[in-house]
Amino acid sequence: MFQIILPEKVKYILTKIEEHGFEAFAVGGCVRDSLLGRTPEDWDITTNALPGQIKAIFPHTIDTGIEHGTVTVMLEHEGFEVTTYRIDGEYEDSRHPSHVEFTSQLTEDLRRRDFTINAMAYSDTAGLVDVFGGQDDMNRRLIRCVGNPDERFDEDALRIMRAVRFSAQLDFAIEPDTLRAVASHAGELARISAERIRVELTKLLLSAHPERLLTAYETGLTAVFLPEFDVLLNTPQENPHHIYDVGNHTIHALMHCASLFAHAGQSAEISSDSAPDDVPILNKKEQTALRYAILLHDIGKPSVKTYDKEGTAHFYRHQSIGAQMSKQILRRLKFDNDTIHTVSHLIEYHDYRYSDSCSATTERIMRRTINRIGKEYLDLLFLLQEADLCAQNPEGMPDKLAQLARAKEIAHEILARKQCVCLKDLAVNGSDLIREGFLPGREIGDILQSLLEHVLEHPEDNQKEILLARAKKHLQSCNSLLK
Repeated sequence: MFQIILPEKVKYILTKIEEHGFEAFAVGGCVRDSLLGRTPEDWDITTNALPGQIKAIFPHTIDTGIEHGTVTVMLEHEGFEVTTYRIDGEYEDSRHPSHVEFTSQLTEDLRRRDFTINAMAYSDTAGLVDVFGGQDDMNRRLIRCVGNPDERFDEDALRIMRAVRFSAQLDFAIEPDTLRAVASHAGELARISAERIRVELTKLLLSAHPERLLTAYETGLTAVFLPEFDVLLNTPQENPHHIYDVGNHTIHALMHCASLFAHAGQSAEISSDSAPDDVPILNKKEQTALRYAILLHDIGKPSVKTYDKEGTAHFYRHQSIGAQMSKQILRRLKFDNDTIHTVSHLIEYHDYRYSDSCSATTERIMRRTINRIGKEYLDLLFLLQEADLCAQNPEGMPDKLAQLARAKEIAHEILARKQCVCLKDLAVNGSDLIREGFLPGREIGDILQSLLEHVLEHPEDNQKEILLARAKKHLQSCNSLLK
């Protein structure tokens, strides 16, 4: 009999329920991921025991969704959702059933689920329960609805988005009849909250196959939740730097980013600490900001496109326009302010060049660049710029990537040597100046900024004695001008 290695706490819950004469199974995504050799994020449990009976079995429970049959069993501060087999009533809002009916049949509970790969259950006692062909579909690498796809999508329109997201995460094709239903029900996504769409879109972008966003475009989904992307796919670039339209350039940039973090078949969504050695370790929030910055970095291009007299297209000011548009889009998707700021800031500077018109990148230029952009954004910006360049015309790519690599090298040397690049790095602060007799107020801020400007040019002078002497000299100079 096929066996899944269950976590000890899950095994304990299943065994305890069975000891009281009931059935109990791990169900859904945890079974799917286990069969695929992936580590499940969480373990859901289904049973023919009623919520009250579960509460009687376990001493510590929380009524997280008891009206729908769900009780959370707490074991050593860790929660596991246990849900009674159920049949969903009519869906009145394309998202939630108006009521649920408990059932004693596991098959009836599995029948209400979205896709066959999510409609499998397992216990050590009964083995794998797969009545809708989920294992076969996994072997064929297919996303297929349980039963009639039109009915499944009528019940819950978010499943339309989930079909594309699972396709991206698992690198599975969407079964033709299911794909047809995705397209025919696309408009129903408008009834789904922005927060839930954001979750699905984020998982898609963090997957190993963000190019499946094109499936969302082809089936009409992006027209509902990201119509600006559709415009990108209809905007040719028509200049020597590019070989793709703006939309496909964006897709290739996302693909490059995904490949950077792919390791041993794992995506950034699964493990951000598996990146190659030369790629910085990013947490989930940073990964998310980076993917959205890549998705939206050229979102302003269609609105600013112009042609010169030779017929070459230009996109002047698309960075600042794109930064503003990204704020509007991310607010629409209900992102937090910190993510909105990070993404828009990266887009504002994504075309920034680390040299002036007459010289190569120098430490002086890079210190001022880091000061302007912010060292906390530097790694994300370098990754965005690399993805952007790798999706451009390959003829000019080597020189551009070499320039970027040199800028990264100099920046990392500056930071490794802890050179001053911002006010926080100065060897003196406002309190130091006040102790030296300077009056609190705007004057101190002006003096500190003046000292920073000096240190950006002369990093060796970032010493307390030197800076205090310069501050006093600066003050004397200002006073003499006032006399």
